[in-house]
Amino acid sequence: MSAAKVHSVLTVNGESRDVLAPVSTTLLDVLRDSLSLTGTKRGCNHGVCGACTVLLDGRIARSCLTLAADVGERTVTTIEGIAGDRDFSPVQRALIDAGAIQCGFCTPGFVIALTDLFARDSHPDRETIRMALSGNLCRCSGYVKIVEAAERLAGVADD
Repeated sequence: MSAAKVHSVLTVNGESRDVLAPVSTTLLDVLRDSLSLTGTKRGCNHGVCGACTVLLDGRIARSCLTLAADVGERTVTTIEGIAGDRDFSPVQRALIDAGAIQCGFCTPGFVIALTDLFARDSHPDRETIRMALSGNLCRCSGYVKIVEAAERLAGVADD
């Protein structure tokens, strides 16, 4: 017996996308497998590492824990949609300029988390930045340059 499927119309990165998927399919699976948006990464698949982070109506959400059928008419922004029509968003540029990118696997989640933070607070202090990043794990670079990039962008770096 095949699993029941549900038809959804998702707004992803400003574009309406038709999706037909089993009711138990996560947003992460739809993004990567159905829509070929592979920038959002599958890390732990338990909502702990932050690699699958997207913006859902402008707020961070773990796509590995979100059922695609529950997204409904909400707006999804993935790493592919962050820069808009620019080459890089200010957050992405700050991370690049600070040398805060190592292997890059965790970078989309960090970019999304910082984008969410800066949308709410354009001048966060170090503690606020660290708290905003606390749900994202980096396995190779540590967090010093990531925090420094965010501080520079916030205009609170010690330089």
